Amino acid sequence: MKDAKNPAVAPARKRVRNPEAHRAAILDAARATFAERGYTRATIREIAREAGVTHGLVMRHFQSKENLFVAAVPGASDVEKVVAGDPATLPERIAQGYVARMERGAAGDPFVALIRSAASNEDAAVKLYTAMHERSMTGYLKVVSATDPEIRIELLGAQLIGVTFSRYVIRRGPLVALSPGQLVEHLTRTIRAILTT
Repeated sequence: MKDAKNPAVAPARKRVRNPEAHRAAILDAARATFAERGYTRATIREIAREAGVTHGLVMRHFQSKENLFVAAVPGASDVEKVVAGDPATLPERIAQGYVARMERGAAGDPFVALIRSAASNEDAAVKLYTAMHERSMTGYLKVVSATDPEIRIELLGAQLIGVTFSRYVIRRGPLVALSPGQLVEHLTRTIRAILTT
């Protein structure tokens, strides 16, 4: 349709605002970019370009690359799912969820990205750790009722990062030989001791 005052100029089309669609497109682009380039080499600009949005819109939704990574990759919503249940079986749910997630796709997991970033880019590793720590602390504090809950949640994270390093990054030692079921069994006992005793 041509402008009545200037027939040669078509009126500008209105931009459609759809925050949920934009967020979904950003997360899809982030998953693909992080999987292809890794956490350290991926940039917000290329994720925005892939999603068909602006760099500013990505930052408005996620505030930082670290937050975007934690939201986009596998495991991002695990804490929310895991804490929603009977507190008595929380250690089993944590162990089962962690092992299932890692066996499915450890390469793109936040724990693996954190370990690899620590070796190559300490600043990135600190930022990523902080984003992951805040998310898990917020979720687990709702259900961990033992004394010193912050310390216990920190020990839980250290335990899972250690298992990730042995079994899924360097792939050496006795943990590698365990079946997923055996790993769940051992982890459940350890997590129960960390969170409840």
